Amino acid sequence: MKLKIRKGDQVQVISGRAEDKGKRGEVIKVDNDVERVVVQSVNMRSKHQKQVQSQGRSINPGIVRFEAPVHISNVMLVCPKCNKPTRVSINRDSGKAVRVCKKCESTIDE
Repeated sequence: MKLKIRKGDQVQVISGRAEDKGKRGEVIKVDNDVERVVVQSVNMRSKHQKQVQSQGRSINPGIVRFEAPVHISNVMLVCPKCNKPTRVSINRDSGKAVRVCKKCESTIDE
């Protein structure tokens, strides 16, 4: 299934953990297979990293913070024109699919 959210889009978290709900961020990565997206500074996780040496290089030990994936149903695309979270429809004009905001009916893809 083709997803309506792409890398680089501005999205808002609409459900999930209380500290992440309502946050906005840019989509860093989209995984179509498991229908998950990675959003900048949302769903932050900590990983305790040991010092590892391989091929003459060493990885520094410590606590590494990173964004974990969020299911695509928990985020909603923010329209760049009306600046509100919105549903998206797809219109086909001259053989090309264009995403359209359901609230203000402006095209999202420029």
